[in-house]
Amino acid sequence: MASAPTAPYILVLYYSRNGATAKMAAELGRGIEETGLEARLRTVPAVSPNTEASEPPVPDSGAPFCTADDLRKCAGLLMGSPTRFGNMASPLRYFLDQTSDMWLDGSLSGKPAAVFTSTGSLHGGQETTLLSMMLPLMHHGMIIAGIPYSEGALMHTTTGGTPYGASHWAGGNEGELSHDETTLCRALGKRIATLAEKLGDHRG
Repeated sequence: MASAPTAPYILVLYYSRNGATAKMAAELGRGIEETGLEARLRTVPAVSPNTEASEPPVPDSGAPFCTADDLRKCAGLLMGSPTRFGNMASPLRYFLDQTSDMWLDGSLSGKPAAVFTSTGSLHGGQETTLLSMMLPLMHHGMIIAGIPYSEGALMHTTTGGTPYGASHWAGGNEGELSHDETTLCRALGKRIATLAEKLGDHRG
């Protein structure tokens, strides 16, 4: 007997070292849930240079670790990482490097996706990190969405926020998300959820 199909959900996949990216993920999730869709928050384990080291199957706190099925079956994706020299952090890169089977069968093709990041300095690589995170998603055939300038907060933010995706300046506002950063995170979450619903109706 075939199992019943699961309700559509947006996967918020992220790696967070000190908690800033996790705060963004939570706000993105709130934006998603404003549309009535489920926001499924998932993280990835750290990568260790010690080949004997391994993470427990369930994290001590925070979101659960992402499985291949979490990614394969999502209706849309929001992917986030702190910047590491203008690129995503290695734990997230390592997770994506294991998705060749999804590339081969086109599991993610035609689904909407967006990216988000956090940096410790105002010009610490936000835009290069966001743009470089888009590349593997484009190889998967995902439909990349940014934040349009119709979102007023994008025009007057003095902290994070870019047309390429949501961002946070962790060195400002005592580590908390600014009002504009929160507004833009929720707007991007809502946008991907809305696109997923429209694209799902079209595919269906």
